Amino acid sequence: MLKNLLMFDLKFWKKVSRKLKSFMLGIATVTLCTVILASCTKAEAPLRVGANVWPGYETLYLARSLGYYDNTPIRLVDYPSGTEEVRAYRNGEIEAAGISIDQALVLAATNPDVKIVVVMDFSNGGDVILGKPEIPSLQGLKSRPVGVESTALGAFIITRALEQKGMSPKDIKIVSLGVSEHERAFKDGKVDAVVTFGSARTKLLAVGAKQLFDSSQIPGEIVDVLIVRDDVINKQPKALQALVDGRFRALDYLTKNPKDAAIRIAPRTGVTPEQFLESLKGLSSPNLEENQKLLGKTDPSLLNGVKRLSQVMLENKLLPKAVNPALLLDDKLVKKVKY
Repeated sequence: MLKNLLMFDLKFWKKVSRKLKSFMLGIATVTLCTVILASCTKAEAPLRVGANVWPGYETLYLARSLGYYDNTPIRLVDYPSGTEEVRAYRNGEIEAAGISIDQALVLAATNPDVKIVVVMDFSNGGDVILGKPEIPSLQGLKSRPVGVESTALGAFIITRALEQKGMSPKDIKIVSLGVSEHERAFKDGKVDAVVTFGSARTKLLAVGAKQLFDSSQIPGEIVDVLIVRDDVINKQPKALQALVDGRFRALDYLTKNPKDAAIRIAPRTGVTPEQFLESLKGLSSPNLEENQKLLGKTDPSLLNGVKRLSQVMLENKLLPKAVNPALLLDDKLVKKVKY
């Protein structure tokens, strides 16, 4: 009987031992998988890139449409305006953004990690002031309500436009409007003029709005750029380089295949392919070689233009403090572009 009891105990503990080993092996396996999964998740963290609807940024979306970003952790994030992009950048919700140069300066005044890595475009008529058909000129806006987006760019355009006519924003009634409200407010008569761009510009011109001013009258002063956080250049170099490579590849595609590119882009912008191609006439997009010269400062025109812009913004209290533009320009990525 004792022998049988001992045999039972031995079998019992062997069984317990096997279960314990199996349990421990299970824990080890789960732990290992968790570690591996965490490592993979960290490695695949997306490069989040903010942009709003503007012809100069559409090459990013064209690159995605053409598959240039496939198998690359790049996520394009839509925002209704540059104001929301600036807020998202400050809150750490995006690592990169397509924004206007004035917004880049405003960000850089409080976020020293801002780097300009691509010059997306120069506005050469794309930003406009549109008025009711009966308003003859900018002088005719005196004491009238004018819709202006509550951004440094909106304030800058209206200020520079009125300056040329010996006026100031105090001579008009500024009505703060988000870009999505421009078309409706103008058509409903809530404003007699609006500082606008993109699809709103195209649609309002189509219904008879009169162009009173455009950005070609202040050449080189309104620039759209791609900014990134300085540490992202080191933390996510492959995704960031793929983003920039794909963008220039898409710009080349747009140049060589404008009709197909427009068909791909137009649905997102809310205009027809023909209207999109027409909107491109209001801007100039520097190619890769031009970008290398502008960001590398061998062509000083961008640097000098940003210095002038910074001074104007300081004088009109659109910039909280002076920013050194030379520290913003970074040509590391454009120097390595391959496509």
